[in-house]
Amino acid sequence: PPRLAMTQVVIIPIPKPAAAIDEAAEKIMKALKAKGITVKYDTDAKKRPGFKFAEHELKGVPVRLGIGNRDLEKGQVEVARRDTQEKSSQPLEGIAEYVEKLLEDIQNNLFNRAKKFRDDRITSVDNLDDFKSALDDKGGFVLAHWDGTTETEKKIKDLTKATLRCIPLDAEAENGKCVLTGKESKQRVLFARAY
Repeated sequence: PPRLAMTQVVIIPIPKPAAAIDEAAEKIMKALKAKGITVKYDTDAKKRPGFKFAEHELKGVPVRLGIGNRDLEKGQVEVARRDTQEKSSQPLEGIAEYVEKLLEDIQNNLFNRAKKFRDDRITSVDNLDDFKSALDDKGGFVLAHWDGTTETEKKIKDLTKATLRCIPLDAEAENGKCVLTGKESKQRVLFARAY
C-alpha cells in the first residue's frame, strides 16, 4: 500500500537517461517531494527498462512513471499503477497532483479489496454443529457467541482445533448464547484454525 511503501513512485527513463529526460524527471521529483511523496529516479544505464519495470514491481512500488523522448515531445508521461496493472498517458503539467490522487485511490482500492476478502471469509454461526461445518466446509473465520471463560475456549479448541483469534473492539453488543455451553454472551468473537 502507498502509505507503507518505502518508495511510492519510481521514474524510469526510456530507453536510457538523457539530458532532456533528466531535466523532466528532476522537475517531477521536486513536485512530488513537495507533496511528501517518496520518489526514486532509476538512472541505472546497465539495465533495460523492462527489467527495471519488473524489479520495481517486485519491490512493491505502487506507481511507475516512464519517460522517453517521444513522451517529452507530446508533453506526457506513461503512468502505471501496480494494483490493477493499468497504464495510461498523462500530461506532464499537473502530474504531481494526478499522482497524489492516484496514490490515494490505490490505497483505498487495496484496503477495500482486503476488507472484502476478509469479510467474505467470516461465517456467523449460532450453534456448535454450524461452527464445525463452517470450519470444515468453508474455512476462514467463524463469528460466534462465547461465554468468556478460558475453560470453554479450551473445550472449543479440543473439539474443533479452532482458537479464539479476536474479540472485535468495534462489534455491536448482541445478546446470545455461547455455542458450546449455552450460557449468556454479550457479543460474538472470532475463531479460526491455524493451518
